[in-house]
Amino acid sequence: DDDDDDDDTENFIDDERPAAPDKDKYGDPDAPWIDRMKEVFQTYWYLGFVAFGGPQAHVAILRDHLIVQRQWMDEDAFMELFAIGQGLPGPTSTQLVVSTALARAGPLGGLMAFFLWNLPGLVVLTVCGVLISTFVDPDNPPWYLIGLPAAAISLVFKAFYGFTKKLDKLGVPLALMSCTVAILINGDTKISPLASQFVYPCLLVLGATIAVLDWRRGVRTGKSVGTYKSASKGWDAEDDRTMRRIGIPLWVGGFLIFLWAFLLGLSVILVDRVGVTNPYLEIFEVMFRVGSLIFGGGQVVLPLLQTEVVPVWMTKDTFLQGLGLAQSMPGPLFNFSSYLGAVYRGVGGALVAYCGLFGPGVMLIFAVVPFWARLRHVLWFRAVLNGLNATAIGLVGAACVLLWEAAVSTAADAMIFCVAGTLAAYYGVGAPYVVASGWVLGAILSPEAADLGQQTWCDKAGFVLPEQ
Repeated sequence: DDDDDDDDTENFIDDERPAAPDKDKYGDPDAPWIDRMKEVFQTYWYLGFVAFGGPQAHVAILRDHLIVQRQWMDEDAFMELFAIGQGLPGPTSTQLVVSTALARAGPLGGLMAFFLWNLPGLVVLTVCGVLISTFVDPDNPPWYLIGLPAAAISLVFKAFYGFTKKLDKLGVPLALMSCTVAILINGDTKISPLASQFVYPCLLVLGATIAVLDWRRGVRTGKSVGTYKSASKGWDAEDDRTMRRIGIPLWVGGFLIFLWAFLLGLSVILVDRVGVTNPYLEIFEVMFRVGSLIFGGGQVVLPLLQTEVVPVWMTKDTFLQGLGLAQSMPGPLFNFSSYLGAVYRGVGGALVAYCGLFGPGVMLIFAVVPFWARLRHVLWFRAVLNGLNATAIGLVGAACVLLWEAAVSTAADAMIFCVAGTLAAYYGVGAPYVVASGWVLGAILSPEAADLGQQTWCDKAGFVLPEQ
C-alpha cells in the first residue's frame, strides 16, 4: 500500500497546505538584496536558541517559520530542498537552513543562516569541552556528571527505534547487515586500525549497490524488495523563481564538488599515507572524512565519531559526557564536533573540528542545488539514497550496543537509562529535560550523596547476581 510507504518528509506536512507565496510580500524576486538579508537575519538569529528536539523537530520548526509565517517559498520548493539535504552527506536540518536562506538571499544569506543556526551550540560546547579537559579527571568523573552518559544513550536508542519504523523490506536486512558487521569488528585486534577505517564506507557503498540492483530487478521483472518512488511532478527546480535567486552557476557547483573531493583526498593522504603528525590536520582529516560519509546527520554520526576519537583523543566517559551535553543543546548534533575538538586541542581544535565536520555538507549543498533539477526524477539515484540511509540506520543500532557497554556500568546507570528512556519515548519529554533528569538522578545516587546502586551492573561473564 503506497499510503503506508510515504517517506518521512510527510510527517511534517499538514493536510492543509499554506497558500502560495505572495509575490508582493515575501516572495517578490525584485525585493532589494539587503532587505532579503535582513529577513534572513531576523528569521535565524533566534532559531539557534530554540531549535531543540533533533532533525525532525527542526524541520517542523523551519516549515512553520519559512512557509506558514514568512511564505518565502511554496510547499513543494521546501520539500525539494529538504530532499536535497537527505541525499547528501552532512546534517540534514542544517542543510535545509542553508538552502532555504540561499534561495532567499543568495550565497551570503546561506552562510549567515548557517552561522546563526549553529552559534549557540558551538559556543557552549566549546566552553564545556575546554573546562572538562582542564578541570575534570577523565578516569574519575565528578558526581555531577555521572548520570549524563546513561541519559544520553537513551536518546540514541529512541532515535534508532524511530529510524527503523521507516525501513522497507529491503532496508531491514541492509540495516541488520551494517549493524552486525559494525559490532563484530569493534575492538577486533585481527583487523588493523587502517583497515577498520574503510569498513563503514564500504558498508555504505555495499548498501547503495544492493539497492540499485534491487531497483533494476524491479524494472526488468516488476518485482523488487524495496520501495522506490518518483519525485512529484508539481514543481520544477529549474523554472521556479525561488531557485533563480540562488545565483550559483553550474560551473561553480562543479568546482565546489571538485574542491570537496580534493580536500578529502589530500587530508587522508597527508595523515594516513605521508604520516604528517600535526594535531590540527589530524582533527580536520577525521572530521572531514566522517562528515563526508554520514547521510541524514543526527545520531548516525555517533558510531563513526566514537570509533575515531575513543580512546585516542579522550576516554569513553568524556565522550559520553559531551554527548549528553550536545543532546541538551539547541541546534544540530554535529555541534558535538566542537566539544570533541576542544577536549583534544582547546579552542583551536574546536574550530577545526567544527569546520571539518560541517564542511562537506555545507560545500555540497551549495554545489548540488544547481544540479538537482536534473537528478530529481532519476529513480536509480533515489535507490542509491534508500540503500545509504538503511545502511546508516544499522550503524546507529551498532552505536546503541557499543555505547550501552560504555555508559552502563552500575545499577544506578541502568536505572537512569530506564527512567530517561521512558521519559523520552513514552512521555515525549524533550531532550534537554531528559538529559537534566539523568544529571539530577546521577547526582542523587552518586557515592558523594545517597550512595545507592553503585554495585557493578555486569561483568564480562554476564549479569552479576546477588549473593545467596
